[in-house]
Amino acid sequence: MKTVLSIVVLFFAITVFSQSKDYVTVKKSLKLMGSRFDITVVSVDEDLGYINIQEAIGEIRRIEKMISSWDASSETTLINRNAGIKPVKVSLELFKLIERSKQISEITDGAFDISYSSMDKIWKFDGSMTTMPTNQEIRESVSKVGHKNIILNSVDNTVFLKYKGMKISFGAIGKGYAADKAKELLVSKQVPAGIINASGDLTTWGTKTSGEKWLIGIANPLSKDKIFSWLPILESSVATSGNYEKFVTINGKKYTHIIDPRTGYPSAGINSVSVFAKSAELCDALATAIFIMGKNAGLSLVNQLGGTEVIIVDSANKIHKSGGILFDNNP
Repeated sequence: MKTVLSIVVLFFAITVFSQSKDYVTVKKSLKLMGSRFDITVVSVDEDLGYINIQEAIGEIRRIEKMISSWDASSETTLINRNAGIKPVKVSLELFKLIERSKQISEITDGAFDISYSSMDKIWKFDGSMTTMPTNQEIRESVSKVGHKNIILNSVDNTVFLKYKGMKISFGAIGKGYAADKAKELLVSKQVPAGIINASGDLTTWGTKTSGEKWLIGIANPLSKDKIFSWLPILESSVATSGNYEKFVTINGKKYTHIIDPRTGYPSAGINSVSVFAKSAELCDALATAIFIMGKNAGLSLVNQLGGTEVIIVDSANKIHKSGGILFDNNP
């Protein structure tokens, strides 16, 4: 495995609420949506904290039931099953999520696209892949990809995939959305502060009992115990995409699991992207999109969006950052 410099988001001694006489910190880790979730809440007592965490877990499971393409009874599966056949009426919540996904596809020139899942048939990153797909196989896989072929009817709340064999999947936005919804629920329950960590797609609210902001440590995986910069955030979210997560090596060449939905080929040129914004959903989607778009286009997009920041580590391990990120480039 080739070791690369990457951005890893770490939370350390920021969970020191229990030092206060008025508050305790309660944390639970478990597998949800096929990934590890760490849910931390600040509460007046431990029992209430665990009740709040269970409520957040229930909300995440509700989201998973809606967007899972593996659940035979989910709304998403129903959409995929009727691709090229007929429009499917869905809940307003799912309709709006798909609508926002299409908007992100537009602003990223198709680098983000929830209709990418038909490419999963030819790219395997579970250790079973030993040869490259043929050019013909890749061309055929992208023929079913394209956000413009997701037809939405806002009057009837219907979703129609234009071609048979098309599929949508929320792998590049779903965990961020679930984190946002869990946070929204806990805030509505007057939970004063906490962290929802959906396998690196993070959202936070509130502050330490001291009034200080949460701190995110940026670590170099060459030396994970060492932090080269701390970034304070308030009511904000972070998501990271990196080529160190999943990849396949064929004939000595490493191919990342992040596939460009426009070409069908793995992305190259970037090792890691971390996006900072208010919404974990947006961070999740943009981290993937910018990884595909490349350094220059990614930085340009973030600078135009406003309220969003990014740290990019290119394939030469050089760090690039948007204007609102302040730290020394050299770890």
